[in-house]
Order: sequence, then C-alpha cells, then structure tokens
Amino acid sequence: MRARRRAGRRGFTLIELMVAVAVIGVLGAVAYPSYLGQIAKSRRSDAKTALLATAQSLERYYSERATYAGATLGAGCPGNAAAPSCIAPAASGNGYYTIAITTQTAAGFTLQATPAGAQAGDACGSYTYDQTGTKGVTGALAPASCW
Repeated sequence: MRARRRAGRRGFTLIELMVAVAVIGVLGAVAYPSYLGQIAKSRRSDAKTALLATAQSLERYYSERATYAGATLGAGCPGNAAAPSCIAPAASGNGYYTIAITTQTAAGFTLQATPAGAQAGDACGSYTYDQTGTKGVTGALAPASCW
C-alpha cells in the first residue's frame, strides 16, 4: 500500500526545484549581457548612417559654395528657410547619437557622433568621420570592429 501511494504522488522535490532555479540563473547571467551587447551593436548603425548622411550633405554644400566653412547642423534641417546654411539635423535618426561638426575649414571637416541616452557608455565611444573618409572611434574597441 505504501509503494502504491508513492507511485501516485506527483510534483517536484525541493532539490529538483533548486537545481532548475540555479540553471535558469546561470543561463540568465550569461544571456542577458550578450543580449545587451547585441542591442548596443545594432544601435551603432544609427551613428554610421547619420555621419555618412551628414558628410554627404557637407559635400553637397561644398560643391555649391566651394567651402565647408559656414555649414551648420540643427533642428529642422535641412529645409530650414531661416537658416540656409543648416544642412542636417544635430541628432541621429533614432536619437541614440548627437552629431556635431568638430573641425571645419574651407578645405576640410571632421564630424563626431557622440552616444546619447540608452547608447551612452557604449564600448565604441564616439564615432568620427572626415572629408577624406577616415573613420575613427574614441572608445576601447578598434575602429574596424565598430565600423
């Protein structure tokens, strides 16, 4: 009768439950940082897209005026009739980076995309791009792994 009662019992023992919780904890501890890394990596395309689009706008500005000097970035650009020298927005498309012209002369420019909001603290740091097409980053990772 005792064997019969045991065979009919269902459920988990405390040990089995603790093993399952431990396995889930270890998987979570490994998977979550990897997930966050992939999210940060996917957001980096926002900086690259914004820098290349802004560089293209600067080249268009140069072809019309024979100088890079005087071009600006800001809200409502391009198409801001009140500011014809405003060529591109100062934020990336999804808002994960702010775009700035850090160096600007008649013959050259350097653009910088600085991480903002949820992307702040990214391992690539800020992205840079100049008129010669030189790509760089200020973070701990190599430019080749970020670009």
